[in-house]
Amino acid sequence: MTATFFANARIIDPVALSDAPGGLLVVDGLIHDVLPAGATPPVGATIIDCAGLCLAPGIIDIGVKVSEPGERHKESFRSAGRAAAAGGVTTIVTRPDTDPSIDTPEKLEFVARRAQLDAPVHVLPMAALTKERAGQEMTEIGLLSDAGAVAFTDCDHVVTKTKVLARALSYARALDALVIGHVQDPGLSEGAVVTSGKFASLRGLPGVSPMAERMALDRDISLLEMTGARYHIDQITTARALPALERAKRNGLRITAGVSIHHLTLNDMDVADYRTFFKLTPPLRAEDDRIAVVQAVAEGLIDVICSMHTPQDEESKRLPFEEAASGAVGLETLLPAAMRLYHAGQIDLPRLFRALALNPARLLGLAAGRMLAGAPADLVLFDPDAPFQLDRTTLQSKSKNTPFDGARLQGRVIGTWVDGTRIWGGA
Repeated sequence: MTATFFANARIIDPVALSDAPGGLLVVDGLIHDVLPAGATPPVGATIIDCAGLCLAPGIIDIGVKVSEPGERHKESFRSAGRAAAAGGVTTIVTRPDTDPSIDTPEKLEFVARRAQLDAPVHVLPMAALTKERAGQEMTEIGLLSDAGAVAFTDCDHVVTKTKVLARALSYARALDALVIGHVQDPGLSEGAVVTSGKFASLRGLPGVSPMAERMALDRDISLLEMTGARYHIDQITTARALPALERAKRNGLRITAGVSIHHLTLNDMDVADYRTFFKLTPPLRAEDDRIAVVQAVAEGLIDVICSMHTPQDEESKRLPFEEAASGAVGLETLLPAAMRLYHAGQIDLPRLFRALALNPARLLGLAAGRMLAGAPADLVLFDPDAPFQLDRTTLQSKSKNTPFDGARLQGRVIGTWVDGTRIWGGA
């Protein structure tokens, strides 16, 4: 038996929504007990003095792109695993928008093997909902589930054929499989690179109305009423979409929603002089939308905060704004960026970790994300107040396309543990 005692910790409990001093006993990779402050550690246990810093469940990040197969120069499982560990992320849920797409059991088994060999964190793969993410024919959802797929998504390729999506949702419902959708009306979104408005007009950039999100959400809610499937929206980013989401939940539909940390902490004005690190999908929104979405997370209407980690190489970002690739890396910056919301008094730490760890675990049926006896000892120890200026060249990811380059942030990860084993920090 191996025992580790985390002493003098500030325990962040997203189940009880508590933030209090205490200790944590880990035995053989599982949480054994949460103890009050000053409790005596058991004889023979390895003692880790947390020095009053925050100890919380490891982050579970849904929607991480690892560019294997096809674009390993952008991100590998090894580099993504290091970035996750450095950011306090203990489980990454990977997207199937690789080259080629993860749409067969053989491809899924390939990435699962690579992840097991190279990544120090848990890796749970998602599979494509339709073949080649083309929206024409659904994948073998049953076989992919048996091969280990935890959810099904075409990522930002919206399925435009309603009958195809309805069949896929019905089939997924029969297997109780989770479908993840991207709610942007493709007709309105085509060619757009920013959110429409005064800023877009001044910069001469093609914009998309926030209504594109609401319109796509309304369609998908109607299909959920028809099929009864389990459905998670990868990102809700506009105030206009929130009333529809609230009604769908109130009506008992099995729907949840996420939002990226970038949309919670940045707005469309950050694009400034065509800075391509701020080009995202969906585009950054107005400040009013950002504030509304932050409030929705605080109230629990939006369930999950994710990084939407999307590595892009220098060549694809050093282009005119309209031509540059979309996306930003976020595994390592997710926690310090989230601390902006905490220090602004918008969301407290237990509610933040409910959205970062507990709700993703519940969505995927995992035992993690909890500070409870019997849960896996997937943990992050961090200093929420430690200031630093981010230098993108120091990131563990192969790609360095972060919008936070040069930003002053607070919140440093001191240590990360997976199944009770330290994978980041320490000697």
